[in-house]
Amino acid sequence: MENNKKDRIYKTVMLILITAIITFMITSVGMYNYFVKESISKDTADITRRLEKVKKCLQEHYIGELDIEKMEETAIKGYVQGLGDEYTEYLSKDEYEDLLISIMGDYVGIGIYMTQDSDKNIIILLPIEGSPAEEAGLQTGDIILSIDGEDCANMDINVASSKIKGKENSTVVLEISRENEIFTKTIERRTIEIKDSSAEVLENNIGYIELSTFDEKSSKNVEAYLEDFQKKGIKSIILDLRNNTGGIVTEALELSELFVKKNDTIIRSHSKTDEEIIVKSESKRTFDMNIVVLVNEYSASATEIVTAALKDNKIATIVGTKTYGKGVMQEILTLFGESGALKVTIEEFKTPNGDKINKIGITPDVIVEDNIETEEDEQLQKAIEILK
Repeated sequence: MENNKKDRIYKTVMLILITAIITFMITSVGMYNYFVKESISKDTADITRRLEKVKKCLQEHYIGELDIEKMEETAIKGYVQGLGDEYTEYLSKDEYEDLLISIMGDYVGIGIYMTQDSDKNIIILLPIEGSPAEEAGLQTGDIILSIDGEDCANMDINVASSKIKGKENSTVVLEISRENEIFTKTIERRTIEIKDSSAEVLENNIGYIELSTFDEKSSKNVEAYLEDFQKKGIKSIILDLRNNTGGIVTEALELSELFVKKNDTIIRSHSKTDEEIIVKSESKRTFDMNIVVLVNEYSASATEIVTAALKDNKIATIVGTKTYGKGVMQEILTLFGESGALKVTIEEFKTPNGDKINKIGITPDVIVEDNIETEEDEQLQKAIEILK
């Protein structure tokens, strides 16, 4: 009897303990979810409340009209800029369309590739062959001071690009700085056919390929040039990647596979999880040629992937000046249907040997400066000399 009583007491105590534990767990999970969700909603509410306060203040006091849509996009841009990453940015609908055009097809404009230096100067990288810009005499290194009278100081390069583009047969006035000279050019806008590459045969039976960007057809075009060179018995080539600021990373990988043997490393990269990703060549066919790659300070991103792959695998001699040093990759994420996108840095890549590229660049095997005061292309001549 006494034992039965002890068993009942024991079972009652255990039931109370188990119930307390389960209650505690349920309460803990509930409280965790509550506070996490409350924290997220509180952060969002704080931002919304502050923006609404500013909006109300402007509505009450600002003398002009409010462009709410523009203000909202600017607010999103500023939010993303707070990261402090120069390559992560919010793209408006027009900027997103411009990016797609630069990768996929033709557009109406004057035909120039541009970049922006650390001082926010907008610099012409290259006028496209046969374009209005080339006909007007614009040159690599020219600084655009103003567009239709609007000062370009600290202007975002995407904004500058959209201002230079426009309706076909209309004109744009650019104020240009070149060395110690300042002048203006009135240039007619036309439909620009984007040509990513060209090829020719130089002296001493040397094949020459110039690649200005990495778009969706770059690797196939280069492969076609190489096949044509092979048919002509050409065994030495120059791959000119000067002023090529990059483009589609997969195109750079596929181009590298034209030369890098199967199972050899093309690139190493690290994502947010810090796990190393090693991309190796899966090519069943490579072109066995003597190769010189030309680079300069504007050779960046996808260009640096190819340069590093050919240099570290001892496939090519790199000639020119140190590359730009953009060793990070971005992904485009569409956020609001067709109204905008987020270009966000997702990976940092390194050379096959594991050397860092970002903000460092790749040092050529043979350093040659291009003297702008001479008509001769010293870097190209050095490449020819090496291949002789």
